[in-house]
Amino acid sequence: MFNKKQARLRRSRQTRAKIAELKAVRLCVNRTNLHIYAQIISATGGEVLASASSLDKDVRKDLPNGGNKAAATKIGTLIAERAKAAGIEQVAFDRSGLQYHGRVQALAEAAREAGLKF
Repeated sequence: MFNKKQARLRRSRQTRAKIAELKAVRLCVNRTNLHIYAQIISATGGEVLASASSLDKDVRKDLPNGGNKAAATKIGTLIAERAKAAGIEQVAFDRSGLQYHGRVQALAEAAREAGLKF
């Protein structure tokens, strides 16, 4: 029987395999209890094209807590701006096996509103 972590990692592998098959640039999201992280990773998977996290100095001064929806919204907007600056409009959303709920959903919706397509 799988435990919770193994099940999440299995879902993550399935998602990444499908995205690799499509040869798409991906928006990878990771969250911990205290922070949220987002990266734009190249289609080959070997290069990070843009990144943003609640640990960035300019973000931390605005937000007292990096582990809530407000922080996720800020990071979603920031990653979309950085992706556009790098010339990226279209990405595949890789939620790392996490539920599309709460902070992950807030980050995705903020990135969409800021102009990133996925």
